[in-house]
Amino acid sequence: MRLVPARDGVRLAVTEAGSGPPIVFVHEFGGDSTSWDGQVAAFVDRYRCVTFNARGYPPSDVPEDVDAYSQWHARDDVLAVLDGLGIVRTALVGLSMGAFSSLHVALAAPERVAAIVIAGIGYGAPPAGRERFQAEMRANAEAIERDGIAAFAETYGRTPARALLARKDPTAYAAQHARLAAHSALGSANTMRGVQGRRPSLYDFEDSLRDLRVPTLIVGGEADEAALEATRMLAATIPGSRLELLPATGHLINLEEPARFDALVGSFLDEVGWR
Repeated sequence: MRLVPARDGVRLAVTEAGSGPPIVFVHEFGGDSTSWDGQVAAFVDRYRCVTFNARGYPPSDVPEDVDAYSQWHARDDVLAVLDGLGIVRTALVGLSMGAFSSLHVALAAPERVAAIVIAGIGYGAPPAGRERFQAEMRANAEAIERDGIAAFAETYGRTPARALLARKDPTAYAAQHARLAAHSALGSANTMRGVQGRRPSLYDFEDSLRDLRVPTLIVGGEADEAALEATRMLAATIPGSRLELLPATGHLINLEEPARFDALVGSFLDEVGWR
């Protein structure tokens, strides 16, 4: 593990393994870099696998000011990881919050991105539900500050789209629940407010998405209902993108269906020549 400075000086904890073409894995709100351990094990023989903890997720720094957290900080942090490791061009694989960041990197710096895999993306994006989603994120941040992250994990971690993992793989679910419960309360509350609650709608970027020429694989879970509308919009808007919806699958796609997810990612990267 090494600490890589972001553009504003926040230090990001980065881990890498293997050699070959790089893949950078970008985690979701409830996870951290270790949420990708299964994927690193699956790809390390062929790829340089990079994971990192987002700002607010120790051992990365935890800024106290909520204004140090935003979708643009999250996007630029991915680019800072690339710069810090001397990576000119990479494939990006992101889940949920990490998928938003990966997509925005591809929009802002397509020359740095060979391909993107965006999974579980779309929460809070449809215009009709924007205000409700933003209010929920503020309420979540307040709950974390009031009750602590462990108590918050007992409710947030057991929502239907996340709890499917408990039925499929109780051991993986327990590990994921423990990750969430051990997060920094300050970092989690600030991430809820600054990144989740303030990020722009994907629908604001439809013109840019139509111009995107980065090969794109979109993966969704059919039981992840809150993400599906925006997931389908992305598939219909990004030229040449490929959509895979996994039946009886919720939000934690790479943990719920690791073999299927890894096969989709592997075949996609082969198809686009990232090997």
